[in-house]
Amino acid sequence: QVQLVESGGGLVQAGDSLRLSCAASGRTFSRYAMGWFRQAPGKEREFVAAISWSGGSTYYADSVKGRFTISRDNAKNTGYLQMNSLKPEDTAGYYCAAGIVSGSGYYTDFKYTYWGQGTQVTVSS
Repeated sequence: QVQLVESGGGLVQAGDSLRLSCAASGRTFSRYAMGWFRQAPGKEREFVAAISWSGGSTYYADSVKGRFTISRDNAKNTGYLQMNSLKPEDTAGYYCAAGIVSGSGYYTDFKYTYWGQGTQVTVSS
């Protein structure tokens, strides 16, 4: 089992930045790819970003490419999502996930095995 705990969400203004963290415990975090997904009220959960187990490959949704950066520190069992130039449409609950995924699986929520409880990000205009 892997337990994931997100932190770093909050209320910010458009154009501001936030850094989300995902702290992992349990089985070796470095074995798993990590993804970030988000879900706004009344909308389906959507892919935001993902990173391979080694950190060597990263993947982004078009809507966040160039603004968000995913990273990980396997020595600290922690993953990160740096979010810059935030927009009101980025408002959502953000969830980190871990799993053994590859290829198109990075973009697919049901391919991930472990999930955190989420952290809210609200961006005001």
